[in-house]
Amino acid sequence: MKKPYAILLILIVLSTTLSSQSIFVVRGESADKNYLLKSTVKYSNPASSSRVWDFTQRKDDRTISLFMDNNWQTVELLNSTFSFETEYDEDGNAVAALQFPSTELSAGSNLSFTVWYQITAKPRTIPNISESLSDKLSDIPQSLVPAYTREEGPWQISNPTLQQLAHDLSGSETNVLTIVKNFITWIDEHVEYPQTRHENPYYPIETYTKGEGDCDDKAMLLITLSRIVGIPAYLQIGCIYTPSTTPLEESFWDNHVTIVEKSIGWHGWAIVYIPPWGWLPVDLTYIVGSGGIAADPLNAIKHGAVTVQNTIQYMNVTHADYVASSFESRTFLTSNGFLVFSEDEMIEGTASASSNSSTVAFEPWIPLASAAVVVSVVAVSFLVFRHLRKRRGEAVPTPPENLQ
Repeated sequence: MKKPYAILLILIVLSTTLSSQSIFVVRGESADKNYLLKSTVKYSNPASSSRVWDFTQRKDDRTISLFMDNNWQTVELLNSTFSFETEYDEDGNAVAALQFPSTELSAGSNLSFTVWYQITAKPRTIPNISESLSDKLSDIPQSLVPAYTREEGPWQISNPTLQQLAHDLSGSETNVLTIVKNFITWIDEHVEYPQTRHENPYYPIETYTKGEGDCDDKAMLLITLSRIVGIPAYLQIGCIYTPSTTPLEESFWDNHVTIVEKSIGWHGWAIVYIPPWGWLPVDLTYIVGSGGIAADPLNAIKHGAVTVQNTIQYMNVTHADYVASSFESRTFLTSNGFLVFSEDEMIEGTASASSNSSTVAFEPWIPLASAAVVVSVVAVSFLVFRHLRKRRGEAVPTPPENLQ
């Protein structure tokens, strides 16, 4: 099964936006928060085109990624224009293959669909971490090493420049949290956030060479450095409810893709295995209060976006090379002249029929009864990864529930 294209556009638009020790609740949150996510997509094959968009040859073009369901959030599919079949990609993420009414999109034709989802975001807890309590490299479970430290996808662990950097920063240190802290500090001091958007994500060596990168670029560099020294790591992305921001509308890939975002932003961060606590989020660009990374590099773990309740976890990237896939997808769209329009809107409230002031009405599209609790960011569902096949017979280790 190939990975959905959804992640590609999401990552391109990212720049717009235990032991017996104590556990603390982030920002004092004590109650659930409810959100609605409405996503609309329109595929267009212009009348001037000489090409046919064949969905039988490109099943991935009708595949959407599904949000996670775990102890930090639950998500319910409310309505969808089309029915679907749930599958899993090579990274273990649930995806859904939409059942389009036609297998082809001929010249002069359009295809649109919309979905609504209900999200319940729960209060979040993370460990009260400190370097003195961190375990050593030898304490990392060996069962995690094969899947989360090898070279594949965008993780360039055999690159000699990145190897030298990783070993220079880690030296003879064996304390895992200290090593990760050194990586965080170096990236924060040497990699600038870009002044202008780049339309395709960078490989880690590009981020290092250019000295710039947005959230996922910086995260991928941290993940690569961690993997080089044997610390398991992968990328996670999600959306953030941003009611105070002005709606965004932008076009890219030579105007073949247009996105609209209303009260929603996309973000990416690293997930790193740090014993004895296990998988922890490391956010290099979005720190909530606390003085930021300059004040304390560990704020990247303690106060990153995912620790706040208005951030919703979307999907993991452990194996897939979405950097190469993004270039391939751009070529497909631009060479064929196909167009994609997508709009995401996030609303605080529920879709219940109660008289509560948080109630939000939604349009009555075809309802789907689904036992699986899923959410899809369909607004960017076109860009399905190409040439990324599911590894047959290979189990993907499952992270703890709160970081899945």
